[in-house]
Amino acid sequence: MKTEARIFLLIAVFCFIAAAGYGIWTSLPNSFSNGKLEPVGVSSLILSGGLLGISGSFFWFVSRRIDARPEDRPDAEIAEAAGDLGFFSPGSYWPVGIAASATVTGLGLAFVQIWLALVGVALILFTVGGLLFEYYGHGRRLAQH
Repeated sequence: MKTEARIFLLIAVFCFIAAAGYGIWTSLPNSFSNGKLEPVGVSSLILSGGLLGISGSFFWFVSRRIDARPEDRPDAEIAEAAGDLGFFSPGSYWPVGIAASATVTGLGLAFVQIWLALVGVALILFTVGGLLFEYYGHGRRLAQH
């Protein structure tokens, strides 16, 4: 986790430095903004740096609480990271349903149709529930037979 923390925190620092440089550059009298500070770019760089800082600090705190993974140790062998990483469904259609539900929600928000956005949110909750419980009931029935 320390590797991820370093990456996120370095990019956050870069965003803050870029925000300062961009703010100075756009404030110059002969720049493309005619000497006025361009607030959208500066604020987006600051907010991006803040979000990256939140993620990086989370990874940093987690890395202090867990044992070092093979990815974090310079003396680790490749074989130490071998093994299963988890179970991933090989043929689930639920992610397609989640994407379609998110599209419906986005269309409802884009066209300011609250009813469509609410239908989309309900569909998102249904499809996320379907994805979470995809193997729950079926696996229990198979174990009983």
